[in-house]
Amino acid sequence: MEELFELRTHIEAGRYAEALALLGEMEEMGREDKINKIESFLDVLLIHLIKKHAEKRTTRSWEASIHNSLRQIKKTNKRRKAGGYYLSESELRESVDESYYPSLKYASLEAFGGAFDEAGLARKVDESQIKKEALELILKTQQDSKKRKLQ
Repeated sequence: MEELFELRTHIEAGRYAEALALLGEMEEMGREDKINKIESFLDVLLIHLIKKHAEKRTTRSWEASIHNSLRQIKKTNKRRKAGGYYLSESELRESVDESYYPSLKYASLEAFGGAFDEAGLARKVDESQIKKEALELILKTQQDSKKRKLQ
């Protein structure tokens, strides 16, 4: 709210360059908020994919969490008015890479009842396969959404 008050002050005073600079900052803050939300859901997605691969099984709860994470990533990443996405495919890939190890740490607390630390759990899974699956699921969910709109 402070930024809106400052923006109004700049506009009323005719300081348009300062107002535009502030608008740029506000846009960046909004984008960062979207990215943080996407990465939070990406963490949940990766945790459940890691557990699923490590234990070679799944549960309804894990599948529900995976589905919900994908839905929320798609919803948050979509630029409704401008079209397109906040994060491109390459930026999503980078986010998957960055989120993998923190997610592995949390997955190690849950998989096999917490019997393995993150290094032990890492030896039970194929990191590149999980990252690939996560990205493919995200992109497929986004593509499915586009197809439904065209029909």
